Amino acid sequence: MSPIRLALVGLGKIARDQHLPAIAATPEIELVAVASRNARLAGVDCFRSIEELLAEVSDIDAVALCTPPIVRREQAMAALAARKHVLLEKPPGPTVGELNPLVAMAKRENRTLFAAWHSRFAPAVEPARAFLARHRARSVTILWQEDVRVWHPGQDWIFEPGGLGVFDPGINALSILSAILPEPVFVSGAKLDFPANRQAPIAAEVELASISGLPIHGSFDFRQSGEQFWSIEIETDAGRLVLAFGGARLSLDGEPLVDEQEEEYRGVYRRFVELVRTSGIDADAVPLCLVADVFMLGRRSVVEDFMW
Repeated sequence: MSPIRLALVGLGKIARDQHLPAIAATPEIELVAVASRNARLAGVDCFRSIEELLAEVSDIDAVALCTPPIVRREQAMAALAARKHVLLEKPPGPTVGELNPLVAMAKRENRTLFAAWHSRFAPAVEPARAFLARHRARSVTILWQEDVRVWHPGQDWIFEPGGLGVFDPGINALSILSAILPEPVFVSGAKLDFPANRQAPIAAEVELASISGLPIHGSFDFRQSGEQFWSIEIETDAGRLVLAFGGARLSLDGEPLVDEQEEEYRGVYRRFVELVRTSGIDADAVPLCLVADVFMLGRRSVVEDFMW
């Protein structure tokens, strides 16, 4: 079977750090083109926009959108209208309402739309889901605290409307949470810290609960220095289950159950290949809905200016 001919749209940090290595490690995919306003990649055709790419290269099969969320809807519509399969980096967009029309368009064109919640492909996620299917959770604590200057250097768009602020990484925790718990969760309250000179939160404390009343607390912070935290700690009837390092490690009462190298994006592209082969759609909006509910219910607090 011929490889899927892929174009990468957006060539920033996430594309270079994660997408390019994962694509190179996926034999069923061939990277043939890149669209970026400010960057070029040796060895492939390069264009300044997705519109230019689609007009000039007719024989691509799919596009992966790694641009900031605010522009992804129009790019996805252009790709689907050209009958290309589409992979959306997370979040799939800046608003909940724009995802369903994209799903409908993908169905009309018989093309794949994949909202790639990459953290769900971390090695500890499926074992944690299986554990929680057998044991009762009593409480959940999310600690997602990182230094924005290290992980998103100079990326002003992340603090603009639609950039999600601290929930750009924080939504990864919610994507894991909604995948491993056996029942839906909802937001019951939040406190959001907005820098006086920014339009998106730099930190948040969030209260959630499951349908049966499971208490869940999330602490999200972009100002973390020193040790960084990407963990979900779950007290259960069988002990304390901890997903650490964004889902790369899993332990029960301190005893390791999973400790593997991060290969989330290889899992993302394996799943994309499966979907493209069948023109399937995988576009779960739950993590984005939870973040939207945080913004709707959250009490806003203004904190000191944030400067790079």
